[in-house]
Amino acid sequence: QVQLVESGGGLVQAGGSLRLSCAASGSIFSINAMAWYRQAPGKQRGLVASFTSSGTTNYADSVKGRFTISRDNAKNTVYLQMNSLKPEDTAVYYCSAWRRDGITDWGQGTQVTVSS
Repeated sequence: QVQLVESGGGLVQAGGSLRLSCAASGSIFSINAMAWYRQAPGKQRGLVASFTSSGTTNYADSVKGRFTISRDNAKNTVYLQMNSLKPEDTAVYYCSAWRRDGITDWGQGTQVTVSS
């Protein structure tokens, strides 16, 4: 099992920036990729960005050019740099680890609120 702890959420004005962090521990060797998801009230959880073990990144169309996913292997941490934030980016953001056995582990989530 992989344990994930997110941090960095908060309240920011539209146009501002936040950086989310996700520290992984446990069965790190089993991770195939890591990703950030978000869930707004009344909506389904959706993929925001992913980062595979081979270095491939993928972004939702709604965040391309504004968000950047990165990782620090030495710290077993994945980051999500969010720039030019919009009110529609308001959601609970979840870190996830896609394991090689097909199981996905989740963090507890961190709230991001963007005021207009």
